[in-house]
Amino acid sequence: MKQPLLLAGALGAAIFCSAGHAQTYPAKPVRIIVAFAPGGTNDILARLMSAKFTEAFGQTFVVDNRPGAGGNIGSDAVAKAAPDGYTLLLGSTGPHVINPHFYPKMPYDTLKDFAPISLVGKSTALLVLHPSIPAASVRQLMTLAKSGARPLNYASSGNGSSGHLAGELFKTMAGIPMQHIPYKGNGPAFTDLVGGQVDLMFANKPGSLPFVQSGKLKAIAITSAKRDPQVPNIPAVAETVPGFEASTWWGVLGPAGLPPEIVDKLNAAILKIMAAPDVRERMVTLGADPVTSTPKEYQALIEKELVQYGQIVKRSGMKLE
Repeated sequence: MKQPLLLAGALGAAIFCSAGHAQTYPAKPVRIIVAFAPGGTNDILARLMSAKFTEAFGQTFVVDNRPGAGGNIGSDAVAKAAPDGYTLLLGSTGPHVINPHFYPKMPYDTLKDFAPISLVGKSTALLVLHPSIPAASVRQLMTLAKSGARPLNYASSGNGSSGHLAGELFKTMAGIPMQHIPYKGNGPAFTDLVGGQVDLMFANKPGSLPFVQSGKLKAIAITSAKRDPQVPNIPAVAETVPGFEASTWWGVLGPAGLPPEIVDKLNAAILKIMAAPDVRERMVTLGADPVTSTPKEYQALIEKELVQYGQIVKRSGMKLE
């Protein structure tokens, strides 16, 4: 009888230690790893979150940039970290749902090696056309493309970019032909689009709105599931192509095995942080919409987009340069 009693006692002690650890967490500085270089949206969001976490918990949260391999290096550092809550990741679409379809040997498993905590934001794109394109709506653009009267091409900031994937998803779901023209960044892509060398582009709101407002480009749709309150007069692609949605997301994750109590504690803090007016205002200036989720909702999004982008990459034959 002693052995079962010892086992029960050990189990009870483990549960007590886990609960006690969660109650005192965080008891030392926490690292938030960013899988990209300083200065980008991932880095800016991580620094915003680290400052707010520090205020909320009274413990220092620091940003640790680990760029390389399209975000795989930094993400892998978190996947292999101790699941104690002291190493977190500011994750994003690329390393979690796009890279697995481009890199033949991923150092981590997106679904098994992370504990999603909460989304913090999403960013959608505008479908912008050169003014010479005779289409004022998604329906008219689809009719034009299907007629073959004017072959269409679309620009992106490069192979495998969010704009490229949005274009391929649109082609597939709308059932239309379009030729992809990759550029080395949004700058040269916008230059050729404004100049009429290319026809259209799925481009981020902050970068494209000035061109739309000046009349150099026209926006016929947005890639969010529903209309965006920031640009309520621009319809969603989904109003014409049901189910269409193409967005970039950011969220906080930890290593797999992170105690549920710590996940819940961080999730609750994120919900409060993202509801703060100053945070929401800062997110908007970055071209991102503040969005939160439960851990299960975040996991479901990753699972869904892994399949979705896998199908897009396979159908299009995309390859990274």
